[in-house]
Amino acid sequence: MPRPSVSQPELAEPRRIEDIVALQAMKMPAHNALVHDGVLCSYGELQKSIEAASVWLAQSGARPRDRIMLVCENSLAGVALYFACNAIGASPVIVNARLSMREIDAIRQHCESRLMVFTVGDSTHAKRHAERYGLMAAPEIGCLGAIAASPPNKTAEPDEAQEGSPDSDIGAIIYTTGTTGQPKGVMLTHANLRFVARATAQVRGLSPDDNVYATAPISHTLGLTGVLLGSLLSGATVHLASRFDPDRVLGLIRNGRISVMIGTPSMYALLVQYAHRKGMAPLEVSRLRLISSAGAPLDAATKKDTEALFGQPLHNGYGISECGPSIALTSPSAPRADCSVGRLLPGIEAKLVGATEDGSSSGIGELLIRSPGLMKGYFRAPAETERVIDDEGWFHTGDLARFDGDHLFIVGRAKEMIIRFGFNVYPAEVEAVLNGHPQVFRSAVVGRSRDGTEDIVAFVQLATGARTGVAELAEHAASGLAAYKRPTKIVLVPELPIGENGKILKAALSNIDVAPNGLTAVLHGAMS
Repeated sequence: MPRPSVSQPELAEPRRIEDIVALQAMKMPAHNALVHDGVLCSYGELQKSIEAASVWLAQSGARPRDRIMLVCENSLAGVALYFACNAIGASPVIVNARLSMREIDAIRQHCESRLMVFTVGDSTHAKRHAERYGLMAAPEIGCLGAIAASPPNKTAEPDEAQEGSPDSDIGAIIYTTGTTGQPKGVMLTHANLRFVARATAQVRGLSPDDNVYATAPISHTLGLTGVLLGSLLSGATVHLASRFDPDRVLGLIRNGRISVMIGTPSMYALLVQYAHRKGMAPLEVSRLRLISSAGAPLDAATKKDTEALFGQPLHNGYGISECGPSIALTSPSAPRADCSVGRLLPGIEAKLVGATEDGSSSGIGELLIRSPGLMKGYFRAPAETERVIDDEGWFHTGDLARFDGDHLFIVGRAKEMIIRFGFNVYPAEVEAVLNGHPQVFRSAVVGRSRDGTEDIVAFVQLATGARTGVAELAEHAASGLAAYKRPTKIVLVPELPIGENGKILKAALSNIDVAPNGLTAVLHGAMS
């Protein structure tokens, strides 16, 4: 039977995304909505900027149901233009300005946008892309700085009008990073985004008293929904950062400027490393009330080190872009000592497929989700959509999971599971053991077919200044893993490839030569 979530009282909220700021501007116009590079923007000022940007977009040729490609980083302009796109009834395609030329061009070609808009005044990356297209900045729009836009694409056709509620319109198209395949445009409706924003804000207890640090890019669902929209819906103040700077983050925390921080495990690992290197551990955190990990799997070592640095629990969560993204969160009122991702958000159902023959919850199976946050589908990819959403509305996450009571644990990706001499090996378990070594910064484990079985190949990035070698790492792995789970090869790499969402890009590891060459050691006796 599907697992229902535990119901909780609802928060009042607007129906469409652009109404979030408009409502707060009426309630508390002078309250700070955004902070970026020391510039404060109240809810009233943000609403005026959205209205000015809406007029400018319409004058530039944007129409209702057009796709507007917004190339930006976290900034006042990026946020205002996102809401402005929705305000005129268009579908914003939010793209990180730090993507390569090839990636930007591929998204532009696939989404067939009516306009391309670049926040050139606050992003050198956006400026370079605009210049590559031969675009010049338009006069400054209110307090948003310089913006550049392409001429209207006359061949771009608006999406067909859909019957039903206005909140079924597309509120954002987010292109996935393509860690396991080609990037796809995830279409999220106003209802999808509103649901996730409300549910996550409710669990985290966000309020106008909070100052939320936002380093996750708004071009990713975590940064857009779980951080930005959830915070603004709650009347909180969002501190926008276009890049992650450990010194700046720790300074804001020590000065009592931040009360809530949501980031990836790699961000917390960097903070721990930096704080110890600068002699700042443990930290004084007078106002910080909540730290939460999201966007990538959290390992026990990172959780332990982070909690020691901040002197409080590191909460955890789980989501996937197609679900807006959040699916489960741990509760601030009931912190976990393990790496559970918490309980399902209210309104979400889940079930495991192939867990055990009797269907009990003790086994591991593929996680299927039904959620009000589930995407409308992939943009112009009906076959891809049908492959992941079945006729009963269940989304096949591709993640392997288990339940302990009503608490969810993510074991790993189904496609990443390694079969070693007939035994199932989950990379996340091997990575957790390797990451527990004090001189390991992070690791990634993949399987490679050989002679009818699979080698377990571990790519390891050491911490700054670490001097450990492959032999010591092999001994460490052997002390914490059954023989069949131990890496058959360990590869030391200067740096693991990381996507904009903080996840390790395992597909890129396929190009790394793992033949013994001084940085690699083949470990014998893995099955002894």
